[in-house]
Amino acid sequence: MTNTKDTTSKELEKDNCSILMEEVKQRLQILKDYGLSEAEIVSRLHTSQPLSKLIISRGYRIFLGDDRKELHMEPLVKSVYLLFLQHPEGIAFKYLPDYREELASIYNKVRPWGLTDRAIRSIEDVTNPLLNSINEKCARIRKMFVTMLDSSIAEHYYIKGTRGQAKKISLPRDMVIWE
Repeated sequence: MTNTKDTTSKELEKDNCSILMEEVKQRLQILKDYGLSEAEIVSRLHTSQPLSKLIISRGYRIFLGDDRKELHMEPLVKSVYLLFLQHPEGIAFKYLPDYREELASIYNKVRPWGLTDRAIRSIEDVTNPLLNSINEKCARIRKMFVTMLDSSIAEHYYIKGTRGQAKKISLPRDMVIWE
């Protein structure tokens, strides 16, 4: 008799596992439909540390976590980062020229002593998808976060995406505080 109960119990467990796996597959599809890649989903499942809040001060200084560790960036790099933070849907690099004025406005706030000819040229370069300037700025941002945080956490804070697709910062926007 016990053997029959064990068999029935194992069959029930197997059925329950099948039902749960089907539910997990459905939930994963919903996450994909929301725009998360499989890599993002997996990284979030394997996150050992909780994500820290990202705080943007009134003076456009950027701090990480409750201990407010400041992130130091050059004005143009910081402006690019803030531009992508303001666009959670992401920006495809080929459409960067459409964001030139918005980037210039952010840059003017980050570096309030005005837009010099050199600054305007740098903004034009970073929004020109035929140049490598945007990739260089993104690499600097990535390096900063990777040196500060575990790589599974850092990837939520820097700009990333598939080639030809919109690049974005995957940090949930409820973790971003604009003071």
